[in-house]
Amino acid sequence: MQVEQLAKVTAANVEEVRALAAAGAFELPAAGELTPVQYLNGLLAARDYGAAVKFLAFALPPREGVWWACTCARLELEEGASKAVLAALQAAETWVRYPTEDNRRAAMACAQATDFRSPASWAAVAAFWSGGSMAPPGLPEIPAAAHLVGVAVAGAVALAAVLSEPQRADEKRERYLAAAIDIANGGSGRKLSGG
Repeated sequence: MQVEQLAKVTAANVEEVRALAAAGAFELPAAGELTPVQYLNGLLAARDYGAAVKFLAFALPPREGVWWACTCARLELEEGASKAVLAALQAAETWVRYPTEDNRRAAMACAQATDFRSPASWAAVAAFWSGGSMAPPGLPEIPAAAHLVGVAVAGAVALAAVLSEPQRADEKRERYLAAAIDIANGGSGRKLSGG
């Protein structure tokens, strides 16, 4: 897979993304003077899909990142998933479509009703951590740190890859990365991800 562009990635350079990842305790390989596209192409050529997932989780804008997490979560929904997990995924998807404060808070309420062991749970957490205050309504605002959404997106995508058939994790990550690249260029990510 060769990346031509990442139209929605607004980071001026790879170091910006690496700094966000580091704030979330994620280490990414050194970049030198590479552009985000060159850096991602290097990771893909080396088949370092884990690092590529982390890079895109922190490089994508919040809505696109949450949508990617939702796409991966939906691909890995287990038959008989709990109502709480389904509600968390639906809440995250609703926030992506309608990024209101009420929908952002509803996503976290749905995530809290889960055991946080599903990609859907972390997609909903990512929606909540996308911005706004982390404090309950009516209390002084506590802004979400900029790196938190990437932490939750990376967690959702990583968990999706190993939730079932962990021996196929790299194959899944490769498919998820194709979806993320499509999303980063204005697509839905669904056609490439199989959904």
